[in-house]
Amino acid sequence: MTGPQAAPPPPPGPPAAFRLAYVPGVIPGKWVRIWHERLPGVPLHLRDVAAADASGVLLRGDADAALLRLPVDRTVLSAIPLYTETTVVVVPKDHVVTAADEVSADELADEVVLHPLDDTLTWEQRPGLPARDRPATTGDAVELVAAGVGLLVVPQSLARLHHRRDLTYRTVTDAPQSGVALSWPQDRTTDWVEDFIGIVRGRTVNSTRGRRPAAQEQPQETRSRAGGSTRRGKPSGNRSTDRNPRGGSPGRRGTGRGTRRRRS
Repeated sequence: MTGPQAAPPPPPGPPAAFRLAYVPGVIPGKWVRIWHERLPGVPLHLRDVAAADASGVLLRGDADAALLRLPVDRTVLSAIPLYTETTVVVVPKDHVVTAADEVSADELADEVVLHPLDDTLTWEQRPGLPARDRPATTGDAVELVAAGVGLLVVPQSLARLHHRRDLTYRTVTDAPQSGVALSWPQDRTTDWVEDFIGIVRGRTVNSTRGRRPAAQEQPQETRSRAGGSTRRGKPSGNRSTDRNPRGGSPGRRGTGRGTRRRRS
């Protein structure tokens, strides 16, 4: 005789926290702060991921949403573009490029321009001369720029992320730009995803377009006053027009003393 069968494990429930992935260069701090103010009972877990891995993290269910770089596969992922970054070239501080505030891609034609494997820009034709080897990461490429091996063209946020005191950067006027978006799986638009969408779009906590409930409707009398009425169903106006000029109520004779009628 066999013993009692073990009960099957319960089905997994919803995640205990909202999981937000973000790629290098993107700073989610402002939106995270608003989340904690509006939903203090819902933890938000941050996860930094490589730009090339962001879509995969979403599709595997390892994050609920991600702040990533476009493009994404719109057949499986939804995306709300947030902003487009300026593209810059990272150079040593004493490089000739620093003589101007901005440069064109053609002005880099005689320079070695590094092309890291995690490059986030989509070029039709890359500027400059190719390096012998491709650095593994943008961080590695920045180290090579500091060593005088070549220059590096990246979104401005990545230049700031890998800031070094011996390097600087200048805007490249005709380079492709990197767009940053909030993305999530189309088949998993959860309530918490809707909440975060409202935050990044700047909606107020009582916005009717967001999921968060709007403030309770005001009582009829209060709303009438807010709209310029002092009585329910009756518009406000000059008090003198609502009363008899002699001091009585509208439609009635005054009650003050007047001339007595003489007896005939």
